[in-house]
Parts: sequence; structure tokens; C-alpha cells
Amino acid sequence: MSTATIHAERARVLVHESLPADQYLLRLHAPECAAQVAPGNFIHLSCDQSPYRLKRPFSVMRSAPAEGWIEILYKVVGSGTRALATAKPDDYLHCLGPIGNSFTCSGTTRRPLLLGGGVGIPPIVFFAEQLKKTTTVTPMVIMGSEIPFPFKVQPSTKLVEGIPGDVIAAMTLLEDLAIPSRLTSKQNYAGCYDGYIHELAELWLQTLDSAARAEVEIFACGPTAMLRAVANLSQSYGIPCQLSLEEYMACAVGGCAGCTVLVEQNGQRAMRRVCVDGPIFSADSVYPQHR
Repeated sequence: MSTATIHAERARVLVHESLPADQYLLRLHAPECAAQVAPGNFIHLSCDQSPYRLKRPFSVMRSAPAEGWIEILYKVVGSGTRALATAKPDDYLHCLGPIGNSFTCSGTTRRPLLLGGGVGIPPIVFFAEQLKKTTTVTPMVIMGSEIPFPFKVQPSTKLVEGIPGDVIAAMTLLEDLAIPSRLTSKQNYAGCYDGYIHELAELWLQTLDSAARAEVEIFACGPTAMLRAVANLSQSYGIPCQLSLEEYMACAVGGCAGCTVLVEQNGQRAMRRVCVDGPIFSADSVYPQHR
């Protein structure tokens, strides 16, 4: 998992699209970031022109290096994102990025299982696209939300073994790329699995024999409760798992140490900064079974 080289640049707003449930898709012209960003990296973005408002961290969902743009997906949750929601095309926002490490498949991974919940959806979409475009493996993607999904949804035309036949809701973008995806929610959305991401993931895992399961690696991003459940799932099946953590940040470059988490490796415990030591950590290090 390589760490990105951080650049500071004035990012120009290209597209700012309002989505259901106070969610927004923001496309920025940030060519230096776009040239280097990898799935799992994030940016630290000013939300308006005020010099007194702290920047906010946002995972990158897509990038186009040749065209110099990146996309983020966010939900309004406070004063910062409320201010960001007023940004208009051709406005400029100060951007630091890309920051952090990235998702990386091991050499034995032939069946990547990508799990994204809520605000954890963007890096999962980015990683799925990259795997499809740059490798010979095809990931299985499961995403969940308790508010309307912030992307186009359609019934999948691709059957997936281990997935109930009535669970057919899929992300159109991934469907167009021939990447199998399924959606979960407890809100009775049409075609979605009525349950949680880790539950549907386990149904899929149960259909694999031991040889196939040995080719699986799990990659997840989402709220803490989801990540704990995914960590437990990976440990119960002995499957490697990488988690992208979401934490509040002030500086995002390791100076303030406000985003530290307890990590355990080789029996030793230490505090690590999510911004520059992460945001991606092994599930075993963040949620060891005995803790």
C-alpha cells in the first residue's frame, strides 16, 4: 500500500450535482491530484473561501488523469459540507491531495470482495473500476445505504451464485463495466437485500469451496459498526481484509494527531494516524479478535 505524494492546488469546480437526501456529486479540475490518486486515497478540501473554516476530508470516487479531474461524493452533515453545497461551476476550492495509502490486492487474490456502506461507497467504486481496467480479476461488489443510493440503480442482468434470486438491484456504472454488484438496505428499496452488507457477503462466501475461498480478499469502507462486522466476518473465515477508516481530521497531514486509532501488530500496540498512516489498515490490526 503505497502512500501518495501530496500536492496543493486550486481546484476548479466543473460539475456540482444535487442528489437525493442532501447528497452531492462534485467534479473538480485538479490535474496534479488526478495524475496520482489511487483507490483509497482522499483529499482535504476547503468548503468555501473563508480562511477560518477547516478543510474537510473526502474520499475520491473517480478520476480521469488525462482530463485532469477527480470526483467526490458527499452528504451534508454539518456547517462545512453545507457551505460546500453552495459551490458553483467555475468556483475555486483549495485542495490537498492525494493523501494516504491505497487498497492493494495481494498476489494470490483472484476474487476481490469489495464492501462499501454509506459514505464508504466512493473508494469502493474507484477500486472496482481500477481492478476491471488494469487487472484480469473481476471483483464482487456489495454496497449498502439507509438513504436513497446516490447513483443510478438498475436490475442486474447478471446472476451471481450465492445471492438470493430476488436481490437484483445493481449500480448502473458497474453493470455497464460488467462488474457484478448488489445493494443492501433496511429501507425496503426495490431489488435490495433486506439486511446488512456483511450478511449478504457471508451468503456469497458460503457458496465457495475452500480453494475458491483461499482466493478471496475483502476490502471495505464504511461506518464503524459495519467495519467491525466485516472484520469479524473476515476473521471467522480466515480471509485477509483491508479496512478504510473514517475519522474526523483537522490537518490531514499528520501534524495534529487528532485522528489517531489504536493498532496492534505482532502483539505490540501503538497509536497510528488515520490520515498519513492510513486510512487503510488490516482488519486484524484494528480489530484483533482478543481485544
